[in-house]
Amino acid sequence: MVMARLYGAIGYAYLNQGRYRDAEHHYREALAIIEKVLGKENPDAAAIYNNLGGLHRAKGDYGNALDYFLKASGISEKVLGKEHLDTATTYNNLGSLHREQSDFENALVYHLKALAIREKVLGKWHPDTATTYMSLGLLYRVQGDNENALVYYLKDLAITEKVLGKEHPDTATTYNNLAVLYLVQNDYENALVYCLNASAIREKVLGKEHPDTAISYNNLAYLYENLYQAEKAKDYAERAHDICLRKLGADHPRTKDTAALLARLSPPPKPKPSRVALK
Repeated sequence: MVMARLYGAIGYAYLNQGRYRDAEHHYREALAIIEKVLGKENPDAAAIYNNLGGLHRAKGDYGNALDYFLKASGISEKVLGKEHLDTATTYNNLGSLHREQSDFENALVYHLKALAIREKVLGKWHPDTATTYMSLGLLYRVQGDNENALVYYLKDLAITEKVLGKEHPDTATTYNNLAVLYLVQNDYENALVYCLNASAIREKVLGKEHPDTAISYNNLAYLYENLYQAEKAKDYAERAHDICLRKLGADHPRTKDTAALLARLSPPPKPKPSRVALK
């Protein structure tokens, strides 16, 4: 089991670096050991299935992500119970996956299940509870309910800044979410402040080549476009698209989004001069 934990830890490290192929290889190695030693229905196997679900979700492969999350959820509910923290984690992940597929009704059901468990077991000031607040904020934002989105984002921010600190990747994610919320409300001043904060943390902690850093670059491109700073907008759009293309591949939804933004920001080529002399 020592090797299984090692493979799992390496897989997680690769996942955070955006190296999805390497991450999946190590997760599968871990899963093979766990299932051979402990069987297919145990908490360690559920954890790997949950990680594989997160990996496929990050790649935009929602079908496989759903399969893995449901496997993890089924094992956790059966072996650990429906009020266990590991079960809550899978519920929250299922909620996020349904949100990304615009299934808002199921997304809310799963997020509220996760929140009830986490508030009961961990309390309201735990980072995992903050993650569910963030998830609910995202859910309300994509439905256009900016008021409730802000309420949950600020709950998340209060916890992450206090418990994790202002330079943690989770705090950067919260800053990024607030930036997007202000952006869609045309509050560019607040959006820029939060977006630059998120970008600075991600560059420092995750590196300039990480897919999460690309998200910040893409959002900065949108912001500068709306602020009529075309050169800055195009520069950030190019950075975002280059990272997504190399790390996620051309078919990933995020890569396609960055390509569309870059195309919009790139001026059409000037027509070639005529070779025919005017008379």
